[in-house]
This record gives sequence, C-alpha cells and structure tokens, in this order.
Amino acid sequence: MSRKRSGGDGPFPRPVAPVTPKSEPGVVPPVERRSAATKKPGPDPDDLYAALDLGTNSCRMLIAQPKGSQLHVVDSFSKSVQLGQGLEASGRLGRASMARAVGALKICQKKLSKHRVERARLIATEACRRATNASEFIALVKRETSLQLEIIEPEEEARLAVVSCAPLVSTRTEQLLVVDIGGGSTELVWIDLSRVPKLERPKAIMRLHHGFDNADDVFPRAKVVDWISIPLGVATLKDMYDDVADDGARFALMSWYFEEQLAEFSPYDDAAEQAREGFQIIGTSGTVTTVAASHLGLRRYDRNKVDGLRMTSDQIDTVINGYLALGPEGRRRDPRIGRDRQTLIMSGAAILQALLRAWPTDRLSVADRGLREGLLYAQMSRDGVLEDGPY
Repeated sequence: MSRKRSGGDGPFPRPVAPVTPKSEPGVVPPVERRSAATKKPGPDPDDLYAALDLGTNSCRMLIAQPKGSQLHVVDSFSKSVQLGQGLEASGRLGRASMARAVGALKICQKKLSKHRVERARLIATEACRRATNASEFIALVKRETSLQLEIIEPEEEARLAVVSCAPLVSTRTEQLLVVDIGGGSTELVWIDLSRVPKLERPKAIMRLHHGFDNADDVFPRAKVVDWISIPLGVATLKDMYDDVADDGARFALMSWYFEEQLAEFSPYDDAAEQAREGFQIIGTSGTVTTVAASHLGLRRYDRNKVDGLRMTSDQIDTVINGYLALGPEGRRRDPRIGRDRQTLIMSGAAILQALLRAWPTDRLSVADRGLREGLLYAQMSRDGVLEDGPY
C-alpha cells in the first residue's frame, strides 16, 4: 500500500484541464459544455457551477453560483454508494458497487440538466485510482449517464481540500494543518502562513488553487511545507480489521496502525512544540462533522451549527469514548450518528484520535466542506467571478 507524498516543500503539479471527449453526433450532454472555450467568451456572474465528487463511500454534488466572495448553493445531492466495497480484497470495483454508483450519478445528471449547468467538474478519487477495472467503470458511467468522470491524483485532492477550508482559516494562524479523512484515503497538508500578513491569510489559502508552486511578487505566499496522501480512509481501514471481533480491540488496532502511517509525514522536526500557539488543525470529513454533531447533541443535523465549530481534544475524546461505550448495536440506534455513518464512524474516529496524538493541540476546527467546495472555489476563482473580499 503505497503512500503519495511530497519531498518537503516541493510543489504540487499545476492542475491540468480535462479533455472533453467527443459525443455522439447531435448529442451534447449539458455538463460537457463546461469550459469558457466551448461556451460564450467570458463567464457570466449568474452562471451556475457544479462540482461532483465520487469517492470510495459516497457520491456528492453541489450546484452553486458565486455570491460576493462566497458560494450560493442552488441544489445538492449526497448518497452513500459504497463504491469501494470489496476493493481491498479484490482490487476491483464490484458489479453491485458500480450499479449503486451509476444509479446515484443518474440522479446527478437529471439535476445538472434541470439547472442547465454548463460549468462543471466531475471527479473520482481513491477507489477509481486503485481499481484495476476503473476504465471499464468510467466507460459504463459515460454510456449510462452521459457524464464524463475524471480521476484526479492525490496531489490535486489534497489541494482542493485545502482550498475548500480557506474561509475557516483564522487570521491568527501561523501554522495550518488541513486533514481530509475520506472513504479510501486521508490527505494531510501542512502550510506555513507566518510570513503572510494576518488579514491576508485566508486569501493566501484560496490562492493556492493556482497550484502550490505558484510564487508571485504581488501577493504574499502561503508555503506548503509538506503533504501526504495515505491510502487509508474510513472504508478501507474498516475493511482491514473486519475480522477482529472485539469492538474496543478493533478500534485500538485501527488507531495504532494509522498512526504508524504518519511516520514519514514530518513537516517540522519540532512540530510537537509548534503545535500550540498560532497552530490550527482543520478537519474536513463526515467523521469530523458527525463527532461535532454528537458533541452538540443534535438529533437532526444542522450544518450552520457544525461548520466552523471549534472542539477541544478533550471534547473529541469524550465523544469517541461515548461511541465505544455504546457498542455496535448502540451506535446503530444513535440518531446523532445516522444509518449511513454508523458502520464507518469508529474507523474514522480511530484516524481522528491518531492525528490528535501525533499533533497535540487544544482545538480542532470542524469543516462541513470538502472537495466539492474546493472544486467550486477553484472554478469560480479561475473565472474571476468571486469578489476579492473578506470571507
């Protein structure tokens, strides 16, 4: 199981625009007319943008339009499809998994057509990167839905997660760690903001959509010190330890194993010393938002209460210990966890606890945002339709 990482402060590659495949004569699926070259010259501020993220566990989509320096969400979709089910053992996407994903993508295609979206990026991540039959699946999706998925590399996945979190970056933050716990992989990016003026720090993160090697003389630059993509997420880690019967032992093994995978990620030799004043961890994932909702005691999820919440490590430990005390049956009945999340919450909690052991910090910022928001911010920033104002 190989890990993707940079060599210290090496740059990320610049994003490459996907090549839009030719469609059948007379058939132009609406989501394929997405670039400025194939539409009208220059973007319209009223244009709708779409971002679709097909991950190892979930299919998610947002349709939004720019509103000042933020996004105005017009429509959304999220469904657990378990595309990576069985991938750890077989190395292939199963027929049932592909069928579930195609069913979800058909719903997304209808929404894209309904809203006449012409600017979109539709991406797939770790499950499709690892599956030996990924090209067969991409062709099936194209044939059944007219949607053209692009499989992105871990570097771009990490970059998009970072960009999505820009509005949550504190002006007091000098060292930033962004953690994206996915279904099949976990990305960590450490960014040094100490040379960026305080009020410019969130904007400096947003400008990283150009690429992590994009130095310029006009704006102060956020320095990417180190990054790593570990091919372990909530679904893949769970599958590895499914044969361990004892709930507590399984959790401990998952957490210890994930912590071992962090050994090569050492942005600073004295990271533990730096992880206090001026240090911020932002966690973006279903695991982090579920833990936050449990901490708040929400029986019905409320994004407005969760996104941007700051939790102490003690509060996080209390929630995780509560999950362990509930046991598998109790977690299934807990409305704060939800049916889609209950089978994966302990593997996600194991990853989260390992991260907090590696970088002891007083607080973690909760981000109910991820690749979809990163894709939208990147598209809109590239087109110049976001205002350069405060977040």
